[in-house]
Amino acid sequence: MTNWQENIITDLAQIAALISQSKTIAVLGIKTEAQAHQPSYYVPEYLAAAGFTVVPVPVYYPETTHILGQPVYRTLTDVPFDIDLVDVFRRAEDLPAHVDDILAKRPKAVWFQSGIRNDAVARQLAEAGIRVVQSRCLMIDHRTLAYRIQR
Repeated sequence: MTNWQENIITDLAQIAALISQSKTIAVLGIKTEAQAHQPSYYVPEYLAAAGFTVVPVPVYYPETTHILGQPVYRTLTDVPFDIDLVDVFRRAEDLPAHVDDILAKRPKAVWFQSGIRNDAVARQLAEAGIRVVQSRCLMIDHRTLAYRIQR
């Protein structure tokens, strides 16, 4: 068994590798087009434009069936295919409520967006073999590291 701390990703080379190995990104906490000015909408919009398959998993908006032209799933386990990365737009204190869903889906990695950090949840995911990035913007890192990322 590997040391769980190896699954906490902070090194830029590891971040670049993680992004380059990810094709399908579920966005937990995505907002709708009506909130297009918020990062939880425009970051996934950017990712879709950059060639990633974005899977919307909103927490709110029960009437919404599609975001960014993709069908909405209510939980990660509802997604009928594998997910490489879960990009999380939830407050740190709301993360424990999503742990069971994340663990059941078994993505390769989970990315907590800028300002989102929960060391206990990160450790729980890392101990389960899931790589974790905390408090970083996936859009900014993708733009910054684009020269290192082979798509």
